[in-house]
Amino acid sequence: MLPFERMKREIFVRKKAKTNTKHGEDINKRSIQELLNYGIVNVNKPSGPTSHQVSSYVQKILGISKSGHSGTLDPKVTGVLPVALGRGTRIVQTLLPAGKEYICIMHLHAAVDEKILRTVLKSFIGKIKQLPPIKSSVKRQERYRKIYYLDVIEIVDQDVLFRVGCQAGTYIRKLCHDIGQALHCGAHMAELIRTKAGPFEYTSSCTLQDLTDAFYYCSKGNDTFIRKLILPIEEGVRHLPKVFVLDSSIDSICHGVNLKTPGIAHVESDIQVGEMIAIMSLKEELVAVGTTKMISKQMVNEEKGIAINVEKVFMQPGLYPKMEIAKEDVPKNKNDNI
Repeated sequence: MLPFERMKREIFVRKKAKTNTKHGEDINKRSIQELLNYGIVNVNKPSGPTSHQVSSYVQKILGISKSGHSGTLDPKVTGVLPVALGRGTRIVQTLLPAGKEYICIMHLHAAVDEKILRTVLKSFIGKIKQLPPIKSSVKRQERYRKIYYLDVIEIVDQDVLFRVGCQAGTYIRKLCHDIGQALHCGAHMAELIRTKAGPFEYTSSCTLQDLTDAFYYCSKGNDTFIRKLILPIEEGVRHLPKVFVLDSSIDSICHGVNLKTPGIAHVESDIQVGEMIAIMSLKEELVAVGTTKMISKQMVNEEKGIAINVEKVFMQPGLYPKMEIAKEDVPKNKNDNI
């Protein structure tokens, strides 16, 4: 499993509080129009088009003007490509640093003893140094990346089928090349499928044709299928640690005010300073994303102080009652925390 999947978090209660059903909404009861403007689709990218083209195809299928994908895949690579819709497109930035999983076929350039092969593959688990390929979207300089697991599925002659879980930004093509170098025989990536991108998995992905068919039935009055494919935007932060806030805190957060400890209801355990975190309502709506200034126990026990610097606001103002905002809480620049 990826690191966030292994993490079993407890809930620490700061204040026992209930949410008012008159405000906010049930995320599972959003209208189709709301989902089209504030949802996310787990697309199974086909071989051939670029990730940008796939995102554009989604726009055309759904008749929308804005979408964005998370984690570029090479044209020939297939698999999980989350595509966010409408005003939810900024959610992809929370998915970019999330762990990824791939299934790869690596072709060895010469026969290698299986015991030696497995030993070398095992040596790549942990922190590795990579130099991005010449054709890459990042500056070409050595950097460290983590391989969480690397499991051999099958070996047939000089072809090795393996599953790898890795830190975002790991180049599997380069990983295969480096394994070949370590084996003193050479190797290259023959085929690659992304099976996980953060909380999104291959088993729950849909093809572009699935999406086309579902939207057609929706246009005829049957929204059953489209609701299974366009997920609430909250699915895009399932991998992040969470802080749940009081109803009375939400509107000020929606205006970019940083979250202070008195506004917190519940906190997940094992939160560290400097982590990206999701701020949620008690109805489990995504309010905002920010960076932590305190660990979990401080958020529960401290009487005052900024717990989270709000960086991206997703909930629109006005869904919860307005509370008076102190002048010192208002960002100096209206875009500082939005």
